Amino acid sequence: MNTHEIKKPAYPLTDLVLYFLKLGSWGFGGPVALVGYMHRDLVEQKKWISEEEYKEGLALAQLAPGPLAAQLGIYLGFVHYGVLGATLAGLAFVIPSFIMVVLLGMAYKVYGGLQWMQAVFYGVSAAVIGIIAMSSYKLTVKSVGKITFTSLKEHWILWLLYLSMLAVTAVTQREEVLLFIAAGTLYMIIKAPPQWIKNKNLPSLLLFTNLGFWQFESKTLLDIAWFFTKAGAFVFGSGLAIVPFLHGGVVTEFGWLSEHQFLDAVAVAMITPGPVVITVGFIGYLVAGFPGACVAALATFLPCYLFTIIPAPYFKKIAGNKSIKAFVDGITAAVIGALVGAVVVIATRSIVDIPTALIGVATVLALIYLKKLQEPLIILLAAVIGIGIKFLLVF
Repeated sequence: MNTHEIKKPAYPLTDLVLYFLKLGSWGFGGPVALVGYMHRDLVEQKKWISEEEYKEGLALAQLAPGPLAAQLGIYLGFVHYGVLGATLAGLAFVIPSFIMVVLLGMAYKVYGGLQWMQAVFYGVSAAVIGIIAMSSYKLTVKSVGKITFTSLKEHWILWLLYLSMLAVTAVTQREEVLLFIAAGTLYMIIKAPPQWIKNKNLPSLLLFTNLGFWQFESKTLLDIAWFFTKAGAFVFGSGLAIVPFLHGGVVTEFGWLSEHQFLDAVAVAMITPGPVVITVGFIGYLVAGFPGACVAALATFLPCYLFTIIPAPYFKKIAGNKSIKAFVDGITAAVIGALVGAVVVIATRSIVDIPTALIGVATVLALIYLKKLQEPLIILLAAVIGIGIKFLLVF
């Protein structure tokens, strides 16, 4: 039986935990920026992690479901300190931003109904639409292909899955987990059918796909736990990929938040450091106070944690499996398509007038032409503009 060979580290575990605590406290810029910081700091400067170890962790983070930056951090903690290192690194990375969103949730509950707070989020909501739209485009180009005739021809199956889920999400205004699994399975069967496809005995697959009991009647905390566990298990590559899942459940299915409250929750995640997925803590707090925040965050990050530490010892063998890669490619195309569909749904309800439309368009243009402009600064500028517009309308 193969096991992961844990090399003797040249640094104490406390130093690694302190590093991730700091990164979780000031690491702005989203998943791409965060994984870049880890490479710069841990590989190039401190030399705690080798280039090969970093690449293995990044590959696993991209291959398995889970928010990219958090999953990479967990894997890097595992490299030299096993499960303990993975656990402490993950907690240190997530806890600072979790505390921030809980505090913001407390302020939101107290001041959310006041006119100045509504003015702030009037501009912020429009900017968030622009940011998500731009991120959706980048994810589409990266994971499905460039929007060219050649790409459409070469990757037509991925584009079909992508456009199908975009249309389904935009029309039905909800997302079904089984459709993502079906997309991944279909693409795997077409591109790289595994050995078990040739066998007619498929009871395990039928058991796996029979997951239609998420409308389980119970207390709110149990609903939160189950819903956010499902959401956390289908976040591929970017924290923003969780948006369509959250929107479909939090707004449409359960009615826990209004459309504007949901956009405010996404905005809160963007103005705080650390993983974008931490917005679940803010949502959980609005729904069920501090216990709701804890349950939502734990349920979302637990799949990410397990999908990292379980395959980590055997990852080199898993990474070369073409069938697994094809399954992930198919499900990723479907998830990103759903993300774009969710953007369409949310935009139709949030871009309510000419000023919000202009803010959304200006946000996209700023992200395209002002490369060094970070999302938190855009959110801040949008908040100031929102206050200014509301102030002018009053006077």
